[in-house]
Amino acid sequence: MNITFRQLRLFLALAETGSVSAAARVMHVTQPTASMQLREVSQAVGLPLYEVISRRVYLTEAGHALARTARAIAGEWDAFEQRVSGAKGLTSGRLKVAVVSTAKYFVPRLLGSFCKLHPQIDISLEVLNRDHVINRLRSNLDDLYVMSMPPADLPLEDHILMPNPLVVIAAAGHKLAAKMRIKLNQLQAERFILREKGSGTRMATDAHLRQMGFAPSAVLELGSNEAIKESVEGQLGVSIVSRHSLGPHHEGLAVLNVQGFPIQSQWHLVWPKGKQLSPIAEVFRGHLMGEVKGWMEGR
Repeated sequence: MNITFRQLRLFLALAETGSVSAAARVMHVTQPTASMQLREVSQAVGLPLYEVISRRVYLTEAGHALARTARAIAGEWDAFEQRVSGAKGLTSGRLKVAVVSTAKYFVPRLLGSFCKLHPQIDISLEVLNRDHVINRLRSNLDDLYVMSMPPADLPLEDHILMPNPLVVIAAAGHKLAAKMRIKLNQLQAERFILREKGSGTRMATDAHLRQMGFAPSAVLELGSNEAIKESVEGQLGVSIVSRHSLGPHHEGLAVLNVQGFPIQSQWHLVWPKGKQLSPIAEVFRGHLMGEVKGWMEGR
């Protein structure tokens, strides 16, 4: 088969964006050029690689196999470029990190300090819900991943990054805001505003409440921490959130002193077992662990 490396990159962009026009933009070519080259790839393979339904691209079985091959080849080439860059002093390259949405409250600061040390390195940060991060992890789309509940069914290199305490919050004017040692059953009449099922925070919360023999009488599910905090501040109910999502200032909200809380969760830095980290990813991993250690010791 006569397929160029650039055509493989284009097909990989198609697989990852699900659109010929988006793949063309990624590769900085016109859409007609992208369509022509993709047809050439299909002709070279001799099998249909994708089909377009309602303007959305769906890969065939052969297409998925080619995407996996293209991703492996591109990954090896990127690693080679980074090794060459590392030999020259780590002056350029690309780092791809995917994190669950709650980690957005601290990971950008860590990336910022890394960028100051290595200003020529391009950074790609994906902030997604847990399911989407796990999908990227399964497909090995990024260098490193940050989450609170790594999947148990994947072989991973798993490093505990730092604590992720989950606390009970209420509106600042809540009747229990100034109370000490609140019993959980005192919140039985409250509506619990929780993250969607499948999020790391929700999984840890459900497991903890089951262990304590407590079932909320009413639950409102929301898909973002910001929506939850606004709802709690608006006195729609109480919630259980990561302490990191509150930041240093959280006027309008109170952390309740509930017995059995905070839930002792952890942030994890993970990547697929057996994956050889690029030089840039290795340097960033060391930077991340060092910065977090400094934060913890400075408490």
